[in-house]
Amino acid sequence: MRVNLTVNGRPRTADDVWEGESLLFVLRERLGLPGSKNACEQGECGSCTVRLDGDLVCACLVAAGQAEGREVETVEGLAAREGGETRLGPVQQAFVDAGAVQCGFCTPGLLMAADDLLARNPHPADADIREALSGNLCRCTGYEAILDAVRLAAARTSGTA
Repeated sequence: MRVNLTVNGRPRTADDVWEGESLLFVLRERLGLPGSKNACEQGECGSCTVRLDGDLVCACLVAAGQAEGREVETVEGLAAREGGETRLGPVQQAFVDAGAVQCGFCTPGLLMAADDLLARNPHPADADIREALSGNLCRCTGYEAILDAVRLAAARTSGTA
């Protein structure tokens, strides 16, 4: 089947999609967007988190056909674009600056969750941050650098840093 969707603001089409194929597979293998990671394939780790019509979902659990006609935002969509140049978005830059990126496998999902939190709550308390990131597993950082990164992104995007 063919799946037509909007990805990071651009209309995209995936051809020859089989019935049981996941949105994650379509994004990575058919559309060439490898940012969302394929880790557990059970919706437990959060590495494949994307926005589907504005809501966070694990792309590994969404059948590709369910994305027909819908809007998807991936970690690649968080990048800032100015005058034909692409640079890291504020949350992405904060993760780099705070040392919250180690192996990088969990990072796309954490970035999406953090960006979603800050869009809803520009001044989150630590409890809010922990709750927002609770669906994402990280085996490298011990989470403290990740929490620092979200705090830094919040301060920068709200103009207090």
